[in-house]
Amino acid sequence: MSRTAHTASLDLLVAQIGFTGFAIKANTEGLTHEDSLVPPAPGINCLNWVLGHMLVARNELMEFLGLEPLWGKQEREAYGRGGPSPSGPENAMAFDRLLADLDATQQAVTEAFGRLPIGRLAEKAPFSPTNDPNETVGSLVAGFVFHDAYHAGQTGLLRRLAGREGAIG
Repeated sequence: MSRTAHTASLDLLVAQIGFTGFAIKANTEGLTHEDSLVPPAPGINCLNWVLGHMLVARNELMEFLGLEPLWGKQEREAYGRGGPSPSGPENAMAFDRLLADLDATQQAVTEAFGRLPIGRLAEKAPFSPTNDPNETVGSLVAGFVFHDAYHAGQTGLLRRLAGREGAIG
């Protein structure tokens, strides 16, 4: 991959992470911890869980990129894929902490993308969440960016279900 193509690919990933961060900030603005725990419907996770789940993925990406993750095993297990939404404020991570950790991971991931060496995106990935034998670092990172955007979109719906006006027109 040429330097120009490599730079353009990373610029697109950084831009997408920026859009995701913007959506999360807009959709969580003015919400309370209690708002983050509003259960939308049986079997659907609340905002608190969605943000925590995003942080699980971001922490895993940080490790993959050679960064120190913010969250340990206990936090990751509480918000891992398929896990239940918190049933009340006593077993949910503080909403303010989730937002602060999202900001911190936003900055860390953005900076790490900017430091990826030329050609790293084309390298074979050391693992594949979808068991794709052809997974590359680039496709793995693109999958993370999609995952982040998917859940950022959910934050807008969960904001409305908590009784708040939409934040993005």
